[in-house]
Amino acid sequence: MDFSDTVFTQNFTYTELRENNTYDLSNIIAEFNVNSERHILLGAHWDTRPWADKDFNPSNRFTPIIGANDGASGVAVLMELAKMFKSNPPPVNVTLVLFDGEDLGVEGIPDSYAQGSQYFAKNLPIQKPDFGIVLDMIGDRILEIPIERNSYRIAPDIVNELWNIAEKLKLSAFQNRLGYDVYDDHIPLWEFAEIPAIDLIDLNYPNQRMNYWHTLDDIPQNCSPESLDQVGSLLTNYIYSLTP
Repeated sequence: MDFSDTVFTQNFTYTELRENNTYDLSNIIAEFNVNSERHILLGAHWDTRPWADKDFNPSNRFTPIIGANDGASGVAVLMELAKMFKSNPPPVNVTLVLFDGEDLGVEGIPDSYAQGSQYFAKNLPIQKPDFGIVLDMIGDRILEIPIERNSYRIAPDIVNELWNIAEKLKLSAFQNRLGYDVYDDHIPLWEFAEIPAIDLIDLNYPNQRMNYWHTLDDIPQNCSPESLDQVGSLLTNYIYSLTP
């Protein structure tokens, strides 16, 4: 990220529980307008799952997924925001974090997921942000982002501010209703660093009847630039409305 004032990596290792393999992992951290006292974090995971364990074909379930939605979609929006921040600096200090190791978990053991955000929160390498917004699985062609339940419990004011802006902008992807309770990268930020954080996520990919999540069908053809645009538009309007 040569768009930012400062960029560095935070390196760590993790031995996953499924096959007992050890991975060398890196969080990527970029900062903008570091002299502002007000400070927010925007995050997404940049790793993709090394096993398509939900694939419809059992023979595919040890094959790595592409992760066009579950991984790349949030990163794509953050990269576009980084380009914009370089040419039009944000009014507040913004830290972008690309978390590694989010998708190395085992079903039924929530904290085996989100390794990058756990390490980040336990070894905070920056000044503590005032709050955070995490993006995950936001590229679905049929994008519907309800209010994630933990987000509303942890940071209801941020949720309300964002959904009010989404309504004013007529961003139809943002559903004004409670959705799932999700363990994602926002949870370690709150649990280990007391950073109030919310998660923008659509788990129904593409709908409740079928799901490409953790399958080999998580590919660009099943994603939509219009969905990314809705999320990017919301964050752009929100960030540039903040006062230092």
